[in-house]
Amino acid sequence: MRLLVTGGAGFIGSEYVRMTLREHAEDSVVVLDKLTYAGNLANLESVRGDPRYRFVHGDIADAAIVGPLAAEVDVIVNFAAESHVDRSLEAPGQFIQTDVYGTYVLLEAALRAGHERFLQVSTDEVYGDVESGRSREADALRPRSPYSASKAGGEMLVWAYRASHGLPAIITRGSNTYGPHQYPEKIIPLFITNAIDDLPLPIYGDGSAVRDYLFVEDHCRGIDTALRTGEAGCDYNIGLGSEVSGLEVADTVLAALDKPAALKQPVRDRPGHDRRYALDTSRMRSLGWEPRVGFADGIRRTVDWYLANPSWWRPLKSGEFWEFYRRNYRRVTE
Repeated sequence: MRLLVTGGAGFIGSEYVRMTLREHAEDSVVVLDKLTYAGNLANLESVRGDPRYRFVHGDIADAAIVGPLAAEVDVIVNFAAESHVDRSLEAPGQFIQTDVYGTYVLLEAALRAGHERFLQVSTDEVYGDVESGRSREADALRPRSPYSASKAGGEMLVWAYRASHGLPAIITRGSNTYGPHQYPEKIIPLFITNAIDDLPLPIYGDGSAVRDYLFVEDHCRGIDTALRTGEAGCDYNIGLGSEVSGLEVADTVLAALDKPAALKQPVRDRPGHDRRYALDTSRMRSLGWEPRVGFADGIRRTVDWYLANPSWWRPLKSGEFWEFYRRNYRRVTE
């Protein structure tokens, strides 16, 4: 299989590229990435010399770049996205441009190239706040942030191209993902790197909002399983199946690093903060996929990676990172 992996220099995309080249000896991968603040070529350093890998610097919203690349490959796996809820509250237009218009450009290119598969990587956040039960693939999408709305918009374009043009497209909706190489603005790498430096761990509101945290290797195996054995035209939820609050994340990280609970710091809650996400993953599991890494083990592995790789994350926590941090994490009393 010849794959075009968009957003392949990012956190989840780069793990997928490394896994594909490691586990599928006959495959080749072209990575297209705009290299915004969260894209990092260092994530692909281990495959740089592989003759089956090629990197192209570019934007998925640029049809002049996407079209010729799509003509060279069999499938597109679209990881490219603006993906941080807090940033979407500040600059929603950027999210719409990439997550909606960029998806349109990719779908058009896949259609013209006659691709046998198109896989759109989406998120459990499109279901919105889930008060009870677990979200199933046929449930209504009720996004509540500009980020999740832009991802839902991309999904709806995929649905339209499936129905109108018969494009054999698959959508995966993954739960909150963590692990090595994650940009340190997201909760788990932020907590880990702050705790390493004895800095406060900013916890939104009362810390009771829960997420289903999925280790990045398990997420990528799920995406690959859906691509290779899933049914064209189907959507697949990918999650661990557990619920962990923000406070529990902080406590687990602090325990792993032997740091004091006093580092936990309540900050003003995020506007429109979803309290709970939860996925029914039975359709994904019917393909033979199962998560292998539990939350405690995944945190331990992630902590060990950040401890061992300060040269990767320390340069990222400077300048604009701290400006954004100060804007978003204000103490409850401020």
